[in-house]
Amino acid sequence: MADLIVYYSLEGNTAYVAERLKEKLDAHSRRLVPIKPYSDKGISKFLWGGKSAIMAEKPDLEDYNVDFSRFDRIIFGFPVWASNFTPPLRTFIEENREGLKGKRFAAFACQSGNGAEKALAKLEKCVNETAFEHTAIFIDPKAKHTEDIDRQIDEFAKALS
Repeated sequence: MADLIVYYSLEGNTAYVAERLKEKLDAHSRRLVPIKPYSDKGISKFLWGGKSAIMAEKPDLEDYNVDFSRFDRIIFGFPVWASNFTPPLRTFIEENREGLKGKRFAAFACQSGNGAEKALAKLEKCVNETAFEHTAIFIDPKAKHTEDIDRQIDEFAKALS
């Protein structure tokens, strides 16, 4: 079984989890990068990112290539914005509906506040294939790194194994 971790990371928290999972699962990963980057500073980070997530926008992404025939499971990773998953994931899902058919899914969310449960439910509905096998929520895994966070990531990896 081969896994592909598809993620968007603005401040590095989601990338931290994705890279640790990649190592633990011997998975492949694909980081999604919007052509027009989101602000990562000040109030505009929250206003534009939150608006984009709430309005279910689909930003254009830098080129990426995925051979879906190589993967049995897709693991989505994202920061929570206004109780939503991030728009780059929406673009990826919409652009790859055919390739995602018949795959198994899991997901993880990174947050500073709350809303991850709602965001995961919205992502699951957007994928519209089947229920996620496993989900996890991490609180600022890079920004507030502890050994306990690494243990939580490792437990998620073990559940996925």
